[in-house]
Amino acid sequence: MKRCLPAWPGVSTDVDIPAAGISSAAPPDTLGRRMRDLRLSVTDRCNFRCAYCMPKEVFGRDHAFLPKTDILTFEELARLARIFAGLGMEKIRVTGGEPLLRRDLPALVEMLASIDGIKDLTLTTNGSALAAQALALRQAGLKRVTVSLDALDDATFRAMNDVDFPVACVMEGIDAALAAGFAPVKINMVVRRGVNEHEIVPMARRFRGPDYILRFIEFMDVGGTNAWRMDDVVPADEIIRAISRELPLEALPPNYAGEVAARFRHADGGGEIGVISSVTGPFCRDCTRARVSAEGKLFTCLFATHGHDLRALLRSTLDDAAIASAISAIWSARDDRYSEQRTPATARQGKVEMSKVGG
Repeated sequence: MKRCLPAWPGVSTDVDIPAAGISSAAPPDTLGRRMRDLRLSVTDRCNFRCAYCMPKEVFGRDHAFLPKTDILTFEELARLARIFAGLGMEKIRVTGGEPLLRRDLPALVEMLASIDGIKDLTLTTNGSALAAQALALRQAGLKRVTVSLDALDDATFRAMNDVDFPVACVMEGIDAALAAGFAPVKINMVVRRGVNEHEIVPMARRFRGPDYILRFIEFMDVGGTNAWRMDDVVPADEIIRAISRELPLEALPPNYAGEVAARFRHADGGGEIGVISSVTGPFCRDCTRARVSAEGKLFTCLFATHGHDLRALLRSTLDDAAIASAISAIWSARDDRYSEQRTPATARQGKVEMSKVGG
């Protein structure tokens, strides 16, 4: 069995972020959708090679990841987050790649946590390094953590991550997150027919109770490297029926407008689960999410074919107000609703890879 990853070196937390000077919210896009959520990628690298995200055939040993000089610095990320907050952004999710591979990440978390207007600061991780970093992230100001976990069965999990990484180390990370005060920990499971749908009910059984929120995600045609087929999708309705046969469920209302997951609770009070049905039940009309890749490209849709270069603006002489105006113009022209328009032809189009924008 491989050993779990060690802790990174200590971090400096003495950080002062200048005010951005932005006070007006961005206008809605062409479908009337406001900006609310920012997915902020901090690295394009990951230590897993999950077939639905970074298949080894494409992201092999010779794959050219971004050089350090191309990736936004912590100061640039914090400045950008502050500008977005001034435009009405209320939630930041730190993503990757695998964000915990970014050295000294708690220092960035502390910078982001100090920004006025940010009501929710969360992180999505594969959990491989979470045991070593959970406490530091919590102390830095991270409010919530989501762990991607596609199987409890060790053989299935090792096959899916395709680097022979043991599920026990991810479970150790989840336990560390709970001990650090992150309860409830959100667990995300991507379900792919013929690969891990047999793990649906065991996952629902294992992650019952108030310490967890379990989300099942339909296998999506993100990017162009994951060999997506509709036949591989396990529909959300099928997932709920499979669980309900053993663990009866009751529907719950959304927590807020635009929430992507349909929510349920166990009828006996044993906790919450949800399903994200981007394929069979698109929710584009309520989408409030913007995504920034590690090199500073703004994507207005998870399935976008191109991004907008914010790094060039950050590294120019433009002030925050000018950059905010540029972002507002991009958002106000936004008309993305890919999941509502999905066809076999669009599924084969070149799109940004999930590993660049963190899902």
